[in-house]
Amino acid sequence: MTDPLWTGVAVALVTLFDDDGAVDERATAAHAARLADEGVRAVLVGGSTGESDTLTDAELAGLTAAVRAALPAPVPVVTGASGAWRGAAAARIAAAVGAGADAVLVAPPRRPGDLAAYYDAAAKAAGSAPVLAYHFPGTAGGEVPVPALPDLPIAGLKDSTGSAERLLQELAVWDRAVYVGSSALVLTAGAVGAAGAILAVANAHPAESVAAFAGDAAAQRALLAPHLRSRERFPAGLKEMVAERYGTSRAARLA
Repeated sequence: MTDPLWTGVAVALVTLFDDDGAVDERATAAHAARLADEGVRAVLVGGSTGESDTLTDAELAGLTAAVRAALPAPVPVVTGASGAWRGAAAARIAAAVGAGADAVLVAPPRRPGDLAAYYDAAAKAAGSAPVLAYHFPGTAGGEVPVPALPDLPIAGLKDSTGSAERLLQELAVWDRAVYVGSSALVLTAGAVGAAGAILAVANAHPAESVAAFAGDAAAQRALLAPHLRSRERFPAGLKEMVAERYGTSRAARLA
């Protein structure tokens, strides 16, 4: 089995904006550092939670560099770097790694065509940085089929579907890192041997997220209300929770 880049809970980091809608790199990086101090083991920049659809390549690179500079070295920074075709993805991946990303999270295109060729291009662009595939069809590109996993040049997978059955299938056919993206499956993921979780709710509830992965059933139950709130009103509900806890900006580009 390939050793995972990290084990435990990572945060799918919100991107903080000022009142004019500009990216606030300093505030976003400070929030990432605060969460690391509270036990989060890795940070995903520019994922779906980070409103990646609204970020330019330059903004994504700037956020990656700012967050990497704010975190202690043992805490990996993963940058979301997907594309509608393999050339676009490769360019964004190379820029992310150049800005300091320790790994990249790459969703397939909505119409993936040759999935192996797409991830081959991603792996070449990433160089020595691990590539994690991202399965969240309809929200972030297309599908990463379970049977395809063993043949893809990837170091791990984030699966945000919230399907316990699919999680078990992934662990059955594959010996690389699987991370859940649904806060409803955190305790289950820890219990069945997943490498960890990459969670939006960890922006506001890091301690509960960490405890749930470690097997705390009460902590898992406590994540239900924020899980529902973040899903029903995205990203407003999540940003409101983060603002209530830490006093951060509620501004969002996705309304």
